[in-house]
Amino acid sequence: MKRQTTTIKDIARELGISPSTVSRALKDHFEISEETKKAVRRVAEELNYQPNSLALSLRYSKSNTIGVIVPEIVHFFFSTVISGIEDIAQSKGYNVIITQSNESVAREMMNIQTLFNNRVDGVLVSLSKESFDYSHFEVMMQKGLPIVFFDRVADTLKTSKVTVDDFQGGYQATEHLIKQGYKKIAHLAGPQNLDITNERLNGYKQAHIDGGLKIDEELIVYNQASNESDAYAATYELLKKNKPDALFASNDLAAMGAIKAAQKYGKNVPQDFGVVGFSNWQFTALTNPSISTIEQPGFEMGQHAAELLIKQIESEEEEIAYESMKLGTTLLARDSSKKV
Repeated sequence: MKRQTTTIKDIARELGISPSTVSRALKDHFEISEETKKAVRRVAEELNYQPNSLALSLRYSKSNTIGVIVPEIVHFFFSTVISGIEDIAQSKGYNVIITQSNESVAREMMNIQTLFNNRVDGVLVSLSKESFDYSHFEVMMQKGLPIVFFDRVADTLKTSKVTVDDFQGGYQATEHLIKQGYKKIAHLAGPQNLDITNERLNGYKQAHIDGGLKIDEELIVYNQASNESDAYAATYELLKKNKPDALFASNDLAAMGAIKAAQKYGKNVPQDFGVVGFSNWQFTALTNPSISTIEQPGFEMGQHAAELLIKQIESEEEEIAYESMKLGTTLLARDSSKKV
């Protein structure tokens, strides 16, 4: 789709004033002098500036409702993110419509269209595992719909984003296993198209390098960590063929599947086989053995994402300053990995 050739920044640069001053002058704001308004209108006409009328109409016809798209509502992490979103939204007078993609890009496309048709003021999105192409979001953004991504983000789109430090989390999990004396550490990774998968894998690899261990690509399995049964099967195959003595799983359900597979194979957890998961689902502290995991601040992520979206919705500036936030992770070492 065509983008306008002249922006508010171009006018500001020509006149040596700020983009916010140009924006307010074009809106006939009372704080801007008549002389400045005339200069701005003159340069705007000379540069053939055309405001995005659809974007402006969307911005100023507020419904005080924001939409949310998550892969799975039942996922403990996403449920905590939603709680954070609703906490901020309610405090600022916004209602929340929650949809789920069920890890389907087709459903994700339907969700964003439905939310747009219902005239939400903006949308918060965490991508499905099938999302390789982000054009459905780009089209909506060009129509003036504010979108902020969280956790699973569209790295090629110019938007605000809130993530956790997945590299740090992957590093913490693997470093912990190495310090416990494990030497051959497998990794159950997520879909390769997701940034979180690659960042956690990079952390896993860097911990190997720093710990003086060889990286064995045969110990890395993709797309087998979405549920407990897939993780069970993948771990059992790893134990038969490659015989790892520990495993870092990209989520806690996969960690549980890995523990069950190891026990079925005759391994004592953690003496013979150590496991660390990711997310700190509630059940991880209740299982036997309790599951070591990487805690990511879901509630805070939801709060920050909602704040960024509402800030964008309520901004009077036509040129948006996009922000990226990265939140830290914490290792919770429990019985599934504490060998020493």
